Amino acid sequence: MKTILNIIWLVFSGFWLFVGYAFAGVLLCITIIGIPFGIAAFRIGVFALWPFGYTAAERPGAGAPSCIGNVLWLILGGWWLALAHIVTGVLLCITIIGIPFGIANLKLIPVALTPLGREIVRTDQQFARTAW
Repeated sequence: MKTILNIIWLVFSGFWLFVGYAFAGVLLCITIIGIPFGIAAFRIGVFALWPFGYTAAERPGAGAPSCIGNVLWLILGGWWLALAHIVTGVLLCITIIGIPFGIANLKLIPVALTPLGREIVRTDQQFARTAW
């Protein structure tokens, strides 16, 4: 079922989200200061390309630099991205067919707000990682 949902997502919105995040990542990587933010944009783009079966988990060992970077990201553009995902997610949840896709959009909000210090893992691996 996850594969079917991912294919439908890819055709209707995942590819375009990926292209947008990849373009932003390339622009951010032009400057040396923007490289961490560009890598985060690429990470969000890959997650937006194929979201079903994956989740964002906090990376152990991410310290103060990722916290400072997340504050900058949040102020400069993260809240716009999160707002766009909220609006799109709510609009998709209006129809019965769009509910899984709306939930996938809502699942992108935490990563869009604070992408640094997170990693994308399979949903079955997330529980194995938190057990130890």
